[in-house]
Amino acid sequence: MTTALGQWLSKLDSEKRLQLLRHQLSDFAKAGEVERLRSWLTDFGFLQHKLEAVGIRALISDYDLVLLLLSGEQGGTLKLIQEALGLSADVLAEDSSQLAGQLWGRLLSFQQPEIVALLKDAQQWRDKPWFRPFTGNLIAPGGPLICTLTGHTEEVNAVTIALDGKTAVSGSEDRTLKWWDLATGEEIVTLRGHSGAVNTVAIAPDGKTAVSGSEDKTLKWWYLSTGWEIATLRGHTDEVTSVAIAPDGKTAVSGSGDRTLKVWDLSTGLEVATLRGHTDWVRSVAIAPDGKTAISASDDNTLKLWYLPTGEEITTLGGHTDWVTSVAIAPDGQTAVSTSDDNTLKVWDLVKETELATLTGHSEAVNAVAISPDSQTAVSASGDNTLKLWDLATGWELATLRGHSFRVNAVAITPDGKTAVSASSNHTLKLWDLATVSEGVNLQGHGLCVKAVAITPDGKTAVSASGDKTLKLWDVARGWELATLKGHSSWVNGVAIIPDGKTAISASDDNTLKWWDLATGWQIATLRGHTDSVTSVAIAPDGKTAVSASEDTTVKLWDLSTGAEIVTLRGHSREVNGVAITPDGKRAVSGSEDTTVKLWDLATGAEIVTLRGHSREVNGVAITPDGKTVVSASEDTTVKLWDLATGAEIVTLRGHSREVKGVAITPDGKRAISASEDKTLKLWDLATGEMLATFTGDGAIASCAVAADGVTVAGGDWLGRVYFLRLEGLRG
Repeated sequence: MTTALGQWLSKLDSEKRLQLLRHQLSDFAKAGEVERLRSWLTDFGFLQHKLEAVGIRALISDYDLVLLLLSGEQGGTLKLIQEALGLSADVLAEDSSQLAGQLWGRLLSFQQPEIVALLKDAQQWRDKPWFRPFTGNLIAPGGPLICTLTGHTEEVNAVTIALDGKTAVSGSEDRTLKWWDLATGEEIVTLRGHSGAVNTVAIAPDGKTAVSGSEDKTLKWWYLSTGWEIATLRGHTDEVTSVAIAPDGKTAVSGSGDRTLKVWDLSTGLEVATLRGHTDWVRSVAIAPDGKTAISASDDNTLKLWYLPTGEEITTLGGHTDWVTSVAIAPDGQTAVSTSDDNTLKVWDLVKETELATLTGHSEAVNAVAISPDSQTAVSASGDNTLKLWDLATGWELATLRGHSFRVNAVAITPDGKTAVSASSNHTLKLWDLATVSEGVNLQGHGLCVKAVAITPDGKTAVSASGDKTLKLWDVARGWELATLKGHSSWVNGVAIIPDGKTAISASDDNTLKWWDLATGWQIATLRGHTDSVTSVAIAPDGKTAVSASEDTTVKLWDLSTGAEIVTLRGHSREVNGVAITPDGKRAVSGSEDTTVKLWDLATGAEIVTLRGHSREVNGVAITPDGKTVVSASEDTTVKLWDLATGAEIVTLRGHSREVKGVAITPDGKRAISASEDKTLKLWDLATGEMLATFTGDGAIASCAVAADGVTVAGGDWLGRVYFLRLEGLRG
């Protein structure tokens, strides 16, 4: 089903429909037909047709036509829809079939009549399966996150913004640089030439050229408009980690793993001087506004201030207790900010050559920092997957920006101070509106990755397990947090619910399992015996025994009436990541970092068969209700089906682009759901191997579960969110 407008568009011949989709809204705008503009841009049928035929960028730009003519509540509603599409642009550019699910996930919390009607129409849009969010569980419009820039195929190490604030350049482990249009989020050109990872990049003041530094020990000078290489600068004997260009655009300074900095004449491409003094890798360099002074950051835990005309060291700044990863100089030239693997930032007075303050708040290494044009605030990027905004005068943390699900490696601020761009190890960049950081990003849930999720037999309640050392109890229908269960002293990796739905057992990096009363949140017992992290737990159908998997390479069987260990199953050569029990309760299946799946006899503790075929570690396993088939999820990006009677591989399911972390099977045994670091949940037909539907979240998805009704799905991501979804459009 679709809307009346959508049905009308479907009946047009393809050429006429394409012409109309491309030009009709512009015609409405020229004629001042505001109501028709507004009507079409809130019609799901039109949105789907436009997206499929012309693309997401054109659809987003259509809203600008009407927003110029509207104000007040109607304009605000259309702005929310436009921003929701912008937040999902990277997803919809790849998969237009996710439009309904993305709009539901981002707009469900808004009650404007036009949005309510849009979502109702979206729910009816097709008969094919799709994931419909129960709650507004994706990052909503109105916050600081603007969009995600995709195109790199490996970790993004560096980003810098041109002085006009309109474009940015990023450098990646994929050996390329990309030049981006920040207004549209589109890639303008890709610069190719380095033979190693690109670690750093700087744009010349005129915005026409850039200099990059690479793992291949060279710097390259580029024309941005053409992507052509002007020159290669050679001289360093180890990888180039950083580069900065002087304000006059004539000189560049680079830092390297060879412990030196080099000064380059960009008019000739020749090395002018080598600055020596650091005793370990130079990680970062910044040049003062006067062009005469530079500051470097090093793995020797120090910063050094240099006088560039002579190459002399002015002073050494000590204070960090671990590697100094980056440094930035404020536009006023009087202050610098450094970041370190000691999880802190330090603010320095460059005139007095003293430390002014230490900024604490990140829970992992701080990798990069950028300072606002007014020298009042700074944005830091960290291995804890967040960015933080700081008041440099007071040292106070003003806000935390959440949205990356992997380490944040670099950050840059536009010259007007309104926007930041961050680069992450998950191959993407994100664009942030710094004016709205006080709004925060509405990420209700855990403070760290959701490692596992389980749903009670009645489908009403879910339990999630997280790296923040807690479990949370959720109302599935409303997405409300009911309780937090505290007791583990380290990451909680797994959770399973007893068949009566009253209690649950969790598995943790603290080497224990804990048994919980879900009604009270109290601990019933702690099960001890593993000598390393417990990664997963499964409970037998009769609720009398449990099986756990551990990094100590073993699987253990437990008597839940006594809490005693019954038997230890040995055979894996590396850590065991996942475990499941057959419906008859007599056998267990485990998946391991040793790339194998093993079937065990629980009565004897004997290994029955080993299933080989994955090329990387196995992260999760699930067994079909008839006990005949096991489904495994692997770091090799695939899901495999195995015949337990013969040990033979039945089929390999391909479609994920990154590591698959977990898998669950619907109660009828016909379908499986997989969770992946590529941010998706995928629905598979086990009989045909066909991928039926995809839902893309905001972060890497690490876990999934299916309720007894076969249509309610829960997934947990690396941002700490739990997604509650309903499978729509299923047949048979």
